[in-house]
Amino acid sequence: MSRILRVLSLKDDLSRALVATMFFGAAGGIVMSILNNYLSDVHNVDASFRGWLEFPRELPGFLIIFVAGAMLTVMREAKMAALAMVFTAAGGMGLAWFAPDTSWLVFWIVVWSLGDHILFAVEGPIGLKLANKGGEGRRLGHFGGFRNLGAIIGLGLIYLLSKLIGPRYDIFFGLVAVAAVLAGILYLTLKVGRGDGRSKRFVFRKRYGIFYAISALFGIRKQIFFAFGTWVLVSLNDVPLSTIVLLYFISATLGVVFRPLLGDIIDWLGERIVLAADEAILLIVCLAYAFATDLFSPGVALYVLYGAYIMDSLLFALRIARTTYLKKIVEDPSHITPTISMGITIDHIVAMSLPVLSGYIWEVYGYRWVFIMAAAIALGGFFVCLRIKIPHESGEVDASVVG
Repeated sequence: MSRILRVLSLKDDLSRALVATMFFGAAGGIVMSILNNYLSDVHNVDASFRGWLEFPRELPGFLIIFVAGAMLTVMREAKMAALAMVFTAAGGMGLAWFAPDTSWLVFWIVVWSLGDHILFAVEGPIGLKLANKGGEGRRLGHFGGFRNLGAIIGLGLIYLLSKLIGPRYDIFFGLVAVAAVLAGILYLTLKVGRGDGRSKRFVFRKRYGIFYAISALFGIRKQIFFAFGTWVLVSLNDVPLSTIVLLYFISATLGVVFRPLLGDIIDWLGERIVLAADEAILLIVCLAYAFATDLFSPGVALYVLYGAYIMDSLLFALRIARTTYLKKIVEDPSHITPTISMGITIDHIVAMSLPVLSGYIWEVYGYRWVFIMAAAIALGGFFVCLRIKIPHESGEVDASVVG
């Protein structure tokens, strides 16, 4: 508790960055938990349109290598994070009050997504600059834990409001905008990286090939979970908004503990073992989504699906292993931000095309084949991750600032 209070004092860059991450987590947690119900209740979309919507939603991620490259010519990562929150806030306000039809819906989702993807490109580099040598996984785990703490706060508020006033999506997305503004103010005060050399604007190296491959794998798992994992619950099992929010709340609560722990595990076991295990567990999750209703009674099957949802959500914490892996193989520290941006672009090449294909497969052949396809990809990803090699580094792990 004393460590959390010390962070909340906002006396140094690490504290401000962690609290900014907490507010960003609140904004992201709210959107992730309500978006599918919002699309179903307010805009009456079907599975095909839901899959197609991932194309414009992920378009900013595909373009992030160019967006980040342009921004790096005039500002450093902390200022990029602040600007990202401006886009996130604008997107939240647009979805709250200015999305009367599908055209405006798509526009505001793109604006919101642009903010999220800019932050995804710079949160890792900011965290690495605030980490001690050998403790990068732990530090990024702390950031993940505070993001989940923010999600808990945001989701708890949404859960209570949904019980009291019903699905008031205008109020919910308005809270997204407020949280993003608070995060942006804190990012704007960060001094980290001001004395560093400029990051490169564009980097593409054969040396980083495995990093690009696991970035693509992350794009696949993200879309299956975000678009279709939740859609199974909402559209096929009529799970209400309050239950989706509760599931996300449970995931976020567990993540407060498990994200820092997973960061320590990455530092201990290494990225090769951790990322391969992630793909193996993801294969099981996909098979659960595909066959739970065939193997179990309706009541039990629903709880199996809840378990798959929570497990997949927790495994997202392991994406920090990509960042720590890159830190260990990078030729020059100035390559980190643009290479992460390139990884995001690559994962969004997959993320923009796979949901459209998956939506078609869902409509024509049934939802099971979407998850069977994802399971096969996860199996291939397991063998890709086994090819990870880390150059030997000596030196002991320093104690972290937080713990």
